[in-house]
Amino acid sequence: MPSNIEIKAKIENFSAKKQIAESLTNHQCQIIIQEDIFFNCKNGRLKLRILSGTHGELIYYERPDVPAIKQSNYVISKTDNPYQLKEILSKAFDVKVIVKKKRHLFLVNQTRIHLDEVEELGNFLELEVVIEPHQDTAEGYLIVKELMEILNIDESDLISKAYADLILEKISYNVSD
Repeated sequence: MPSNIEIKAKIENFSAKKQIAESLTNHQCQIIIQEDIFFNCKNGRLKLRILSGTHGELIYYERPDVPAIKQSNYVISKTDNPYQLKEILSKAFDVKVIVKKKRHLFLVNQTRIHLDEVEELGNFLELEVVIEPHQDTAEGYLIVKELMEILNIDESDLISKAYADLILEKISYNVSD
């Protein structure tokens, strides 16, 4: 199963982080509008990422919920009919939550820097170092640490949960008020 070494952090100064990310890459920033539909599943997380009416990805991943640098193992299957797949999956599994975001994607060597504007939650930064088949994961941890330093991300800024979990917590909190 492919894997990433990654972090997620809540950020306050989006434009400052964006300027730093831009300075690290020779690639144009990609703006990606994403709708992630999370489904209840027994193990890990299962989401359908809708990117357009003709482009989507079904993603299964396993990742510990810890506020630290961590390894994520995943499998991705692309689809050219995400709305039909959404209909099928919604009948087979309960929809857990839907996450909508605007992602600013910067590619720095084997690292994806995501600056995410997440509806209902705010702004976040993710680092995902894609581990090559021949590569030791320890190298991925070092890359993340270096980029955290460059991007001024402190370990205390790291969060443990997926956006889906944060939205569910927010919904639960609002319901109990």
